[in-house]
Amino acid sequence: MASTNPVGIPWQPFTPMEVAAILRPLQCPWWIAGGHAIEHAAGGPLRPHGDVDVLILRRNLNAVRDLLAHWDFWAADPPGTLRPWQVGETLPDSVHDVWLRPNPAAAWKMQLMLDGAVGDVWVSRRDGRIRRPVASLTAAASPHIPFLAAEIVLFYKARAPRPKDVWDLTAVWPALSPSQRYWLADAVRTAYGAPSPWYEFLAPMMSR
Repeated sequence: MASTNPVGIPWQPFTPMEVAAILRPLQCPWWIAGGHAIEHAAGGPLRPHGDVDVLILRRNLNAVRDLLAHWDFWAADPPGTLRPWQVGETLPDSVHDVWLRPNPAAAWKMQLMLDGAVGDVWVSRRDGRIRRPVASLTAAASPHIPFLAAEIVLFYKARAPRPKDVWDLTAVWPALSPSQRYWLADAVRTAYGAPSPWYEFLAPMMSR
């Protein structure tokens, strides 16, 4: 999500390994998302990253705040204006992104993206019909750093793909299994309608 940075604070994002070291004490699930998750699925570096995205269920947001009690938290109010998230404030459901830095003099280090859940089922913030078990969100072969499954990352990128999103899709497509491709095509068709900007990739699955 592109947000207005009111004071020109730079990004010096953590690496996924650094994020994992900081969030490891959490007793709730979280996932490295965005371009880093795409690279994990593709098997290697693809492009530079200006930030690092971390998906967390909205119901667990206070656990992050408690863990990082002395950090500086900013909420991204739609359509993308950053503001301080005050201690004790309950964020409205319209806020889906929170930016973090260790203190008010530091650069931004990570961005939290918030999604919903009902029991053990993840519910996409984009469309409540897009659901799957929370346990299925973690990409394969990511035991030490939980990366978000690539098809879910691509689903979020598919609504209004930027050039880097097209690059990510093209690079990771060969690594996706048939079931991942079918899930992505069905989710895009359900949430965004067809044709998609990525129709050339998704059309064969959409026709089934």
